[in-house]
Amino acid sequence: MDLLIAFVITLALITAVSLWYRISPFFTLVGGAILFGLLSGMALEATLEGVVSGLGKVFASFGLIILCGAVIAILLQEQHQAEEIVSDIRRIVKNPPALAGFSGYLLAVPITCCVTAYVMLQPILECLEVDKAKQNILLYLAAVGSIISYALIFPTPVVIPLFAAFGAGTSALAYDAVAIPLSLAVLGGALLFHRWARPEISFTANPLQCGDTRQDSHPGIHWRAWAPFIAILAAIPVSFFLLGLSHIGIINFIMLVGAVTAIALAPKGIRATGLSKSAKHAGMIIFDICGAGALGYVIVKSGFTEGVLGQLVILIPVILVPFILAAVIETAQGSRVVTAVITAEVLAGSAVVGAIHPIPLILLISAGSCIVSYVTDPYFWLVQRTTGDDINTVVKNYTLPIALAGIAILVVAVALEYLVFR
Repeated sequence: MDLLIAFVITLALITAVSLWYRISPFFTLVGGAILFGLLSGMALEATLEGVVSGLGKVFASFGLIILCGAVIAILLQEQHQAEEIVSDIRRIVKNPPALAGFSGYLLAVPITCCVTAYVMLQPILECLEVDKAKQNILLYLAAVGSIISYALIFPTPVVIPLFAAFGAGTSALAYDAVAIPLSLAVLGGALLFHRWARPEISFTANPLQCGDTRQDSHPGIHWRAWAPFIAILAAIPVSFFLLGLSHIGIINFIMLVGAVTAIALAPKGIRATGLSKSAKHAGMIIFDICGAGALGYVIVKSGFTEGVLGQLVILIPVILVPFILAAVIETAQGSRVVTAVITAEVLAGSAVVGAIHPIPLILLISAGSCIVSYVTDPYFWLVQRTTGDDINTVVKNYTLPIALAGIAILVVAVALEYLVFR
């Protein structure tokens, strides 16, 4: 069968099964990998070997990073330290919408999961406002903020596989020097969008209305809550200048330092239960990403890169190929990390990589991963469930702002490619 037709059939079935059965993406992605391998003419033995190799490759790249992020997140949650972090941010960011967006933006990177950041922030943000409509706007902004940083900033599980595949000869600091200002500008645009969309709703800097309010009476910064993040930042120059680690080594080292710090500072009782919950939480995330690795690896082994991408470059401007490919994969299965892993596998070694500078290339894929955050996106349904809004309202306040963010990133990436890197 033609590889492009096999690819379309596989993505269509992944989408249909995801919507109909709502089962773990791991099973749909591994099933899709086997289906694609067989449709493309690969033997069953070769297909299964590709699945196993893809699983192992992605686990080796992400396993420790995601586990450490889960450990930090769960131990913060168990000690109510997320409230303390939000309280500290409120001393600088007084406006509740800006607080919600920036809190999601800030927490998603070190925790290595935008959904976990949202779950941690939900009960806190609901305590900032009594009015349900205002609460929901804060939740939407936290979700959008978490996705913006998660899709753009190195090191997150979205950007790591892209940087590993395309970042040879490019400094992670140079990339973040572009990505961080861009992400903050996009976050500012999201805040303005929500102000424009709901001009009738105004906010005031209210104190917390419910829950654990110990942080409000604390006279200074909650250093214990921030300690894992401070340790991560302090470990960066140590790993780079003193230890001379590679980019991958630095990521694993700094996340391990952050997790060890969180474990060391946690009370004994919380430490044991927190580590158990962390392992369960990380396992669910890791297996889904490994499923993406299986599908991506089988696609590459089928010869898809050499055959289909060569045809697409003839029909589509090269600069748009990474963006469109990422948007299609994101639409099919809904996970930005899965999109990044599969897109990186498919594009690696292709003519597209040689034609585009690494920084715009990574931004193009990140932009594509934001375009269709709809029914196949598990985050969409989490936001719908926690806000209680109907689907049209969630599309307006969640899907549309993220799509506009993706378009803005696309425009910047194209401008950088043609005006700066050529």
